[in-house]
Amino acid sequence: MKLSQYKFHLPQELVAKFPAHNRDESRLMVLHRDTEKIEHKTFKDIIDYFVDKDVMVFNDTKVFPARLYGNKEKTGAEIEVFLLRELNREQRLWDVLVDPARKIRIGNKLYFGENDVLVAEVIDNTTSRGRTLRFLYDGDYDDFKKTLFELGETPLPKFIDRKVEPEDRERYQTVYAKHEGAVAAPTAGMHFSRELLKRLEIKGIEFAYITLHVGLGNFRTVDVEDLTKHKMDSERIRISEEAVQIVNAAKARKSDVCAVGTTVMRTLESSVSTDGFLKEYDGWTNKFIFPPYEFSVPNRMVSNFHLPYSTLLMMVSAFAGYEFLMNAYKIAIKEEYKFGTYGDAMLIL
Repeated sequence: MKLSQYKFHLPQELVAKFPAHNRDESRLMVLHRDTEKIEHKTFKDIIDYFVDKDVMVFNDTKVFPARLYGNKEKTGAEIEVFLLRELNREQRLWDVLVDPARKIRIGNKLYFGENDVLVAEVIDNTTSRGRTLRFLYDGDYDDFKKTLFELGETPLPKFIDRKVEPEDRERYQTVYAKHEGAVAAPTAGMHFSRELLKRLEIKGIEFAYITLHVGLGNFRTVDVEDLTKHKMDSERIRISEEAVQIVNAAKARKSDVCAVGTTVMRTLESSVSTDGFLKEYDGWTNKFIFPPYEFSVPNRMVSNFHLPYSTLLMMVSAFAGYEFLMNAYKIAIKEEYKFGTYGDAMLIL
């Protein structure tokens, strides 16, 4: 597959800037791979496609307020700092992206918040845009983390071209978010309300939880035409023994297993035994899925509508079938479905 095969015209007004008023009232397009039938529903109708003992797998990562705005010493120039991951808790070291990158040198100090409540020193240039910062803070670790996160802003993707609002802190998060560490939300899961989860549970649907701390690799552009040459950024994943047991029992009894989102799909497909069952794992994955690809674990998938050229679109096309998915996207544009993080959803059966 080539990068150019994932080009399509997406009208700017179809990129959702705000979430649906109620989580489970987004629109839902249902794709039947066996018949290529397409249905138009509301997200809460998803319950009608599952029966007792089917399994839904969710990513329980939690997004932290990763975007900070500070000022450079001496010049006072405004610098945006995007926290990627904590490198060393004791030394307060963080791997970050800075913008504009060209203005920052090793040894520069950055000041954040009123009265410069937080100061950081640049100690390493890790990539052209990346840096390692050491935060200089006298208090204990919990105070430091609290201060850092109070100064931080919800890291909405740049393509949602608007100011971050207070409600984004809660809406740019799934209702089951638990393990902090993501800088982007697992968006397919944001359509599930507590009420819908309860109704699914009452119907007998089983839930399994994995963790993938979503990094900025999700939004990194692919800049090679030959997809086999694209390298995904590594992301931290954890598949517990409990999740393994739930998923493998479902597979053994031929129940449906649904991956809620591309992050879940990537995690499940990153740790598979030779006979196609899920294995426990705690580590990193840089798995890049694009057609042709033989899926081992889930046989169903929930996904948002993704932007042109994105690795997320490539993965979903591998699952749905390239031609079928691109045709569905044409219909979605015609029917004015919303795309992107806060957009509508798709269920692929």
